[in-house]
Amino acid sequence: MFEGYSDSYNETVRLTVLKALAEETDYRLNDTMLMAVLQAFAINRSRDYLRNELSWLETEVQAVKLTKAGTAVIAELTERGLDHVERRVVLTGVRKPSPALL
Repeated sequence: MFEGYSDSYNETVRLTVLKALAEETDYRLNDTMLMAVLQAFAINRSRDYLRNELSWLETEVQAVKLTKAGTAVIAELTERGLDHVERRVVLTGVRKPSPALL
């Protein structure tokens, strides 16, 4: 693996999560649904890994708000997270979205 691969991988996962939340009408998904989204992009990691990344998105860049519901974790996109997805701000530690296609 190349130097910085782990950081790059985590940044990609974080962007994928934010984009998935942005596509939802209420900007929310639970961790089970987010696991399915990640697997669709060939990101096969554990639920603990996902929850750690969600926690990072909440505490480090305030891009999501997390709520526990029984054993599930629900992630809700914040305005700051949406601003990143829509290219109004850049959140350090989250891959930048690709430019819009013409």
